[in-house]
Amino acid sequence: MIRKAILNDVKDIHTLLHFYHKKGELLARPLSKLYDHLRDFWVFEDTETKKIVGCCALQFCWENLAEIRSLAVAPDFTGHGIGKILTERTIQEAFSFKIKDLFTLTYRPTFFEQFGFNIIDKNDLPIKVWSDCIGCVSFPNCDEIAMSKKL
Repeated sequence: MIRKAILNDVKDIHTLLHFYHKKGELLARPLSKLYDHLRDFWVFEDTETKKIVGCCALQFCWENLAEIRSLAVAPDFTGHGIGKILTERTIQEAFSFKIKDLFTLTYRPTFFEQFGFNIIDKNDLPIKVWSDCIGCVSFPNCDEIAMSKKL
């Protein structure tokens, strides 16, 4: 079941993001930031266990610019289309807010290509986008791939 995140989901979201951070595939986000940005998140809840097994966030950056970020699916649930459902819902939400440009930073460009994202030069993104990057261990040598989609 897909739905907007609620306060009780924050620790499960944190656990998911931390798992992929340890693998070097995602930036970790502290609990305080997750609470600050909770309304950005969609979650996928397993109907049997009521556990959050997937998450994805839409973060607004500027008037016509938003980012898809923090897409993660629990390892036992990968390959079941949960990431695709979360991404589609996030794109729909961006469209409903009349966002014109959507971007993501990813290590899995082929996943986002199926939604019409194209690889771009990171330098084409506004400086405001990089505010979260300053605390990253890879900054300033980011190895994520920037992708964008026009809505």
